[in-house]
Amino acid sequence: MYIHLLNRWKEDAEVAAFIQKNAFATLVSQIDEKPWATHLPFVLDQNKDGKAILSGHIAKANPQWKNLADDQEVLVIFQGPHAYISSSWYNHENVPTWNYLAVHVYGKVKLIEGEELMDHLKKLVNIYEDGRPNRVSVETMSVDYVAKQVKALVGFEIVITEVHGSRKLSQNRDGVNHQNIVKNLEESAFPLDKELAEEMRKDRSDYSRS
Repeated sequence: MYIHLLNRWKEDAEVAAFIQKNAFATLVSQIDEKPWATHLPFVLDQNKDGKAILSGHIAKANPQWKNLADDQEVLVIFQGPHAYISSSWYNHENVPTWNYLAVHVYGKVKLIEGEELMDHLKKLVNIYEDGRPNRVSVETMSVDYVAKQVKALVGFEIVITEVHGSRKLSQNRDGVNHQNIVKNLEESAFPLDKELAEEMRKDRSDYSRS
C-alpha cells in the first residue's frame, strides 16, 4: 500500500500489539490469476526457528486453500479504527479526508496439520475465550467431535517477510487544528470515531486533556 512519509509506522512493538488487537484480518492470494480474499482470525506467534509467523485456518469448502501452496507469497491486511474527517473542523479552507490505522503483512505460506494445527486451534480459542464467563477450550471438547470438525479445515502458517504499517492521524496538522479534529471525533456518536480520537491523542505530546 502507499504510505506517506509522515504516516509510516515502524515501531515493531506497537505494530505487533495492533495486529493482536485487530486480529480478524483479510487473507489475500490469487485464484486463477484473480485476487481472492477471505476474512479470518489470526494468531501472531513464533515458529520453532524463532521467526515471526501468523497462524490461521480456512474451511476446505473455500477454494482459496487449494492455492495456498508451500512458499506461496500472500498478503494479510489488518485494519483498526478509522474515521471521516470533515473539512468543517479546520480553521481554514481544506478538503475532507479519512484517518485510519492499517497494517499489511506479507509472508510465505506453510500448510500445517496434526499437532501443529491443533496447537493453533487451542491458542486461538484460548485467546478469545480469555475473560469470558463459561469459558470453553479445545481440550474440554470431546475428542471425536474435535476430530470431525478438524477434517473440514486446512491449517497454515505464514512466515512473515515484510510488514508495512500506516497511521494516518492528521500528523500534518498544527496543534490547534489537530485538537479541533480530536474534539469533534470525541463528540461523535460513532464508536470508531471516539477510538480514532484516542489514537490521535496518543500520537501527539504537544497538548494535554483540558
